Amino acid sequence: MSAENADRHANTDVRYEADEKPPPLLAFGLGLQLAVLCVGGVVFTPAIVVRAAGGTEDYLSWAVFAAVAICGATTMLQAIRVGRFGAGYVLIMGTSGAFIAVCIAALAKGGPGMLATLVLASSLFQFVLSERLSLFRRVLTPTVAGTVIMLIAVTVMPIVFGLLKDVPKGSPPIAAPLSALVAVVVIVGIALKATGALRLWAPVIGVAAGSFVGLYFGIYDTARVAGTPWIGLPHGAWPGLDLNFGPVFWALLPGFVFVTLIGAIETVGDGAAIQRVSWRRPRAVDFRAVQGAVAADGVGNLLSGLLATVPNTTYSTSVSVTELTGVGARSVGVAAGLAFLALAFLPKLVAVVLAIPGPVAAAYMTVLLAMLFIVGMRMVVQDGIDYRKGLVAGVAFWAGVGFQNGVIYPEYFSTFAGGLLNNGMTAGGLVAMIMTLFMEITEPRRSRLEVAFDVSALPKIREFLGEFASTSGWDEAMAHRLDAAGEETLLTLLRPDEADESRKRRRLLMVAHKEDGGAVLEFVAAGGEENLQDKIALLGEQTAGAPIEREVSLRLLRHLASSVRHQQYHDTDIVTLRVEVPGATGGGGV
Repeated sequence: MSAENADRHANTDVRYEADEKPPPLLAFGLGLQLAVLCVGGVVFTPAIVVRAAGGTEDYLSWAVFAAVAICGATTMLQAIRVGRFGAGYVLIMGTSGAFIAVCIAALAKGGPGMLATLVLASSLFQFVLSERLSLFRRVLTPTVAGTVIMLIAVTVMPIVFGLLKDVPKGSPPIAAPLSALVAVVVIVGIALKATGALRLWAPVIGVAAGSFVGLYFGIYDTARVAGTPWIGLPHGAWPGLDLNFGPVFWALLPGFVFVTLIGAIETVGDGAAIQRVSWRRPRAVDFRAVQGAVAADGVGNLLSGLLATVPNTTYSTSVSVTELTGVGARSVGVAAGLAFLALAFLPKLVAVVLAIPGPVAAAYMTVLLAMLFIVGMRMVVQDGIDYRKGLVAGVAFWAGVGFQNGVIYPEYFSTFAGGLLNNGMTAGGLVAMIMTLFMEITEPRRSRLEVAFDVSALPKIREFLGEFASTSGWDEAMAHRLDAAGEETLLTLLRPDEADESRKRRRLLMVAHKEDGGAVLEFVAAGGEENLQDKIALLGEQTAGAPIEREVSLRLLRHLASSVRHQQYHDTDIVTLRVEVPGATGGGGV
């Protein structure tokens, strides 16, 4: 990609990238904005769960306090990235609506202690998933993750539309529609036309404008604000853990584990999507950051279990707001986490947010969910959509819509696994995963080779690729292209500064198979520090400091392969090449 093309594809709407430092006041303001706009959702889930299960007000007070505090701590962890925990991006953590059904069942059948134990047990699964995310790469694909993100809007929108009429009895008929209209017009108007700092404050200005209209008509709940103390602790106390591990625990555990997996898919999608809106120039997704996001998600659920509140997950709102404001700086995430922690001990400020009229909150969420839907769609398309991926995304999306609206044989599915399929995101995500897994299982048998990760393995690699070309019925020209592509990939993966002893301990797995008339080669090796996909995309622009041999290998690789995808995990590097038959396609790319 030339410098001119790179500039053309740069996201000029990004004002501050992830590793840049905006003015402290701006970072604090945006972090506070995110916390204020998300705290309603954080409080909403435990309130629904506790009240639906017949829990006490004391436990509700404790559950809300613990949820807000945990979201604050884990939001900061996501931003600052401690070791392998955290994404290093602005990812707001909040309570997960996907857990509502199973949490109500746990609380109703076993009480807060049972809920705490189940959340704690299911959180351990996320740590395993984080460490071994590379093993799930064929199922948790960008197509699956993007479809799940699109379905978030489908799942949440019924609740949002319900808020459009959520006003006190006796309110003027015009109050709800007018306050919602003012909020959405101000947010959209500023976002579309404003430039500079004003665009950053579009959500807050719109919500404030709608709230002032609501205050005029008397639908802003001033009594809630007036009756809440400034500083306080929850009325309830920690309910403890239920460690009996009786029949209720084992009956509900599979449901919790499955929903945890669905939540992890959402986090994988959010972890990939936030990277796409936090940099000016397009980058390959760093799956080490995605692993960190899932690990921090696991920390949040571990703390949620220990403190006996509902589980949490990343909020896709983070992606929408980051794209809307153009600020992806990590300091915004730290500020948002600190704001959450402060709100946990400042109940009056929480009351100010919760007093915002339902129609105004619905207007704000409608704008963000609309943008989030586009982010998910973009993930599916940018992964390189073909008819198979299109079929997976299409069927899974509409299955999710059907289950969410209760029109797909509710007499059979409405009570399945505790009502898991009543959630569109859960149902659609499951369909997408099953279809993707079916494609993997029914693929033709792949040729495999495991060798030492060293130049000395080249003869075996060449022999392997020669046999693969012969078995596939390709001519000598294709065999030479595969041979050259394999050699250049190995030379590019090998780090010249790596000690011989360290290299000898590593292994390289090669997998080859035919697909749509061409060859797909996969190289699986231990991790490196730079993403080859980015290096190839920026050839001619940022390779001045690279060793000349490495640059030559990258240029040859770009010429030989029609596409190069490099997925980096903590424990593994995976480079996937697509090599076309000579004459069947023109030129390579990334």
